[in-house]
Amino acid sequence: MVGHTNVPAGALTILRRGILHRGPDAQDQFVTENTALVVTRLAIVDLAHGDQPLFSPDRSAIVVNGEIYNSPELRSLFPDYPFKTKSDCEVILSLYGAYGPSFADHLRGMYAIALFDAQTRELILSRDPFGIKPLYFVEDKDCFAFASEIAPLIDAALAPIRLDETARTELLQLKYSFGSKTIFPNVQRVEPGETLIIRDGKIRARFSTPTWPRHPQFRGAAKDIHRRALSSDQLGTEFEKVIFDSVKMHLRADAPSRLLYSGGIDSTILMLAAREVSNVQVPALTIGYEGEEDEDESWDALKLADEAGVACERIEMRCDDFWNLAPRIAAAVDDPMADPAVLPLYMLGAAVAKQGAKVAICGEGADEIFGGYRRYQRALLPGFLRRQSGRRGVFSKTTIATGDVWMEAPDDLEQMQSQLWPSRPQILQAVDVLERLPNCLLIKLDRALMAHGVEGRTPFLDLEVLRFASELPEKSLVSLRMGKRILRDWVHKAFPQAAPYARKKGFNVPLGKWMHARRSELGAMVARQKGVMQIADPVFVQQIFDECRSNEQPAWSLLFYALWHSHHVLRIDRNQDIVSVLSEAARLR
Repeated sequence: MVGHTNVPAGALTILRRGILHRGPDAQDQFVTENTALVVTRLAIVDLAHGDQPLFSPDRSAIVVNGEIYNSPELRSLFPDYPFKTKSDCEVILSLYGAYGPSFADHLRGMYAIALFDAQTRELILSRDPFGIKPLYFVEDKDCFAFASEIAPLIDAALAPIRLDETARTELLQLKYSFGSKTIFPNVQRVEPGETLIIRDGKIRARFSTPTWPRHPQFRGAAKDIHRRALSSDQLGTEFEKVIFDSVKMHLRADAPSRLLYSGGIDSTILMLAAREVSNVQVPALTIGYEGEEDEDESWDALKLADEAGVACERIEMRCDDFWNLAPRIAAAVDDPMADPAVLPLYMLGAAVAKQGAKVAICGEGADEIFGGYRRYQRALLPGFLRRQSGRRGVFSKTTIATGDVWMEAPDDLEQMQSQLWPSRPQILQAVDVLERLPNCLLIKLDRALMAHGVEGRTPFLDLEVLRFASELPEKSLVSLRMGKRILRDWVHKAFPQAAPYARKKGFNVPLGKWMHARRSELGAMVARQKGVMQIADPVFVQQIFDECRSNEQPAWSLLFYALWHSHHVLRIDRNQDIVSVLSEAARLR
């Protein structure tokens, strides 16, 4: 999805081409006076008649990237509206007619929406509360342009290729950049839950709907008191109702779906829920790694799926896949984030597409919503017993110095949340939901899957699930012994074979081993890459790669940035292996 006001017509072709991988099934545009909407469609609901743009009776137009899961329920509220399709997105037009720019308050789903009001001549942009679907914009004196990805805006020369040093430093230290800014200073993110109103090429108003409850008063005191009195079994029953309903909603599709299955708690819950609520079986996919039998949990995942009666296929990632695919993956992640889990996720996306499916059900968000990270547990310790006294970045223990500017945004947000929440784990959860989730994990999910025309759906990131979790007593979420207590207890009762109280390894990629095998060659090539030379001494870069077997993230962050910079700044072709890309980049110095 892309669009603009006051942009030359020649840019439309470039913009459309730049998002074609997101929607290979159909493409169209709407142009009127100084406004244009361009859309490419991934057909999932109403395959035959749901092409966009969609129009209201007054010829207002809408394009949407996403899914509105409660569309059937919303349609029933407008019995006299002349719906022309069965598309889940058409109902937004009726909501806009009834509620104006606050239409998004009624949506249950994931979305980036652009709506042109034919009466006011205004353009309305809106993004879902969790930031599952991406949405970027450029605003300058000549035009306003937006897109589902950054790269089309750069390719169409609507924003210059120059980098923000603070965002770059945040990327290196945090693995992503904070807030509404991106690494390209002229390109901004529409923030999660935000709606913008644009008129005559300028933002005239913007407002947000909070996602994570900003203060305990938003949690619904009566229900909170009620749930505090319930037993763990009773809470488990309520959790089952909520998550089963969310999975049922997320499986609303006319195209085939697959479940991404690790064998862990979150994906096991989704597998069991899908088995119960779906009229058709939802097959699963898991991923393992060549030569990693002792650490590879994909074989356990296959066994668990078989015991649950769910078909599951194992995909294997090899060292050669890493060397061949990493440049394409770095190119796909135009809003850069350096989580190495993007590597297996990209391969899983390709496997889903190869099987003819268009939807991938994933467990993202469960750790943030239900308190699954070990740092939430450590946060319960007295301050003097915590392992670290200050904020630690990827390069904090290396010889590469980036200054302290990267600490400012997370420290400010943490300080703000500390005034709203009574416990340390709740503060950390709020920071993760507001920043790390949309600007790292969901970017990873979106780009890795949409590169193959596959839509990732996240049943844990649902407003009803969030509402339930925010009303739970903290002991049901985090204790010194474990996180996600309510989820573990439910799995223990429903499917004890999954060993929910054991520590899981997850999708850990043997990156350190793969990079270490060619550390001298890799370190030298990365050190000579122009973008890396601007931030690090070659001697220090080589030291990091020499130590990557035991500490892989600094080496991966540098390699990812070198590949990302080679494509998005130096404009080097992504369809080569790591050696070819970095060798070409070295020649461009």
